[in-house]
Formats: sequence, structure tokens, C-alpha cells
Amino acid sequence: MTATDRRRRLATRALAGLGMASGMALLVRPQQVVDRIGPAFPAHRLWLVRALGSRLLVQHGAVLLVPDRALVRVGSAVDLLHAASMVPFVASPQYGRAAQVSGALAAIYAAAALAVAPRRSAH
Repeated sequence: MTATDRRRRLATRALAGLGMASGMALLVRPQQVVDRIGPAFPAHRLWLVRALGSRLLVQHGAVLLVPDRALVRVGSAVDLLHAASMVPFVASPQYGRAAQVSGALAAIYAAAALAVAPRRSAH
């Protein structure tokens, strides 16, 4: 493995660590997160925030363990699908702010992860 590959794997793991941290916050403290980014978000829908947190933990945990280009590509595709799924909600008085933040972060993560991912898969 070249020095560049090692640096890319380290950067990929660092991004995955950030993704896991955000997933943990959504899972463990959904109300506090919602209060900061979208106070109009309905309390009876906090299960959606927890579900997203769980998905982020699994996705980024897998990348943290195996910082492989193929796995990063799958994760980025999932993040882009999530970002696209937020578009219909951006103008909603209840869900708009949360959808804007969640969708934007997912799109940014997808692009950043692909930019720093290892050039080749490990196998």
C-alpha cells in the first residue's frame, strides 16, 4: 500500500468517525438536535431522527472498519438518495429546516467521502 493510499484510508476513516458521531447524536439525543436545527419538527416524529441516526451508525461504522472504495461508493449513493428524499420537504413549515440541513449534510458527505476515498479497493 502506498503512502497516498494510507492517507486516503485515514481520511476516509476520519469522515466515517464524524458520520458515526452525528449518528450517535441523532440516536441518543434526537430532541436536542431537533431543537437546534428545526424546532418546528413534530415531537411525535422523533422516531425518524432515531432511524436516521441508526442508519448513519451502521453505514459509517462499516466504512470505519473497512475503508474500501467500493463501500464508500455504496455509502455515498445512500447519502445521495437520502438528500434527494429530503427535497419534497424543504418548503414544509414543520419539516423544512430539518430537511434542508439533513439533505445538505448528506450531499456534502457523499461528495467529500468520494473525494478522499482510496483510489482502489483493498482486494
